Amino acid sequence: MSIPWRCASCGTPYPDDALPYRCPKCGGVFDRADLPTFQPAAVDEALPGIWRYRQAFALPPETPPVSLGEGRTPLVWDEAFGRRVAFKLEFINPTGSHKDRGAALMAAFLKSRGVTTAVEDSSGNAGAAFAAYAARAGIHARIYTPAYASAAKRAQMAAYGAEVVPVEGPRSAAAEAVSREAERGTPYASHAFLPVGLDGYATIAYELYEQMGAPGAVVAPVGHGGLLLGIARGFLALQQAGLLEDIPRLFGVQALACAPVWAVARGGREALGWVTDQVPTVAEGVRVRWPVWGDALLHTLEAHNGTFLVVEEEAILPGRDALARRGFFVEPTSAIVWDALRQIANCAPDPIAVVLTGSGFKAPQITPVSEGENQP
Repeated sequence: MSIPWRCASCGTPYPDDALPYRCPKCGGVFDRADLPTFQPAAVDEALPGIWRYRQAFALPPETPPVSLGEGRTPLVWDEAFGRRVAFKLEFINPTGSHKDRGAALMAAFLKSRGVTTAVEDSSGNAGAAFAAYAARAGIHARIYTPAYASAAKRAQMAAYGAEVVPVEGPRSAAAEAVSREAERGTPYASHAFLPVGLDGYATIAYELYEQMGAPGAVVAPVGHGGLLLGIARGFLALQQAGLLEDIPRLFGVQALACAPVWAVARGGREALGWVTDQVPTVAEGVRVRWPVWGDALLHTLEAHNGTFLVVEEEAILPGRDALARRGFFVEPTSAIVWDALRQIANCAPDPIAVVLTGSGFKAPQITPVSEGENQP
């Protein structure tokens, strides 16, 4: 089945008879050629999970859905730093993170092409999501993960039947290991390189529109950049459909320990020379030195008045605890949005929506700060 992706660098179409994760001609990244098409009348409530929006997916219409009931996550309002804020609870997805939205489409795509074994690399959430949805689709998953990754996340991957391969060294070492296996011919179900997941993340925008109308601002963590880019494209699709006058102001958040997109936005390409993925951070899910969707996200936010923010390490766990005291138990990677909220409290347009990406059960061993500290 053909799929409407093209290399973003040279325009080569994605092949019908192979599963490359990068363009075989120039090494570029495949992407869809246009925005998703959103038509409110075409939303099919009879379909499971995010598949009710399948008209907006860059998948052939005959692709059988793979679903565990992802999406339809709650939107809960609260006060933070003197502002009313809507928290989108993505950590309530079936495997505990927003990655389920992308994994559902990835598993369906692979199954439609007859894949029975696939490899992936992940520091945790993407691997857990892929392991679950691969199991649902009858695909054997082998996942390369940094040895430092959360033991709870690695155990979750294994519980779904995935083969988990720990790799010593920085996050990039796991990516290099899986790339070597892909070069030997094993299908690489890359949540980072393949654009199929972006359509899944766009469904967050559709749900936010259904739940609250037009947000004034949206805040989300940035690792490879796929989550916020997908959300941006979802809002652009809503605008293209005539449902929004303007898209929300988008705020992408990185941890200071590894903040390449923020660094380039602030200091240009030469600022990348100061970025490393070898500085420890509790926000392991955004510890990505070379974000695949960094350029596309930079261009999108520059075109639509978006902003990148950085959070210092000492603010992350206090943010995690401040969210928990409001009933939102999230992992440290997700908690970087809290200090970002503090930073934009005086400038973000109303209403503000914040995406809480991963469950606190993913990293239960990280020590909390003292009770009563770090109230807003």
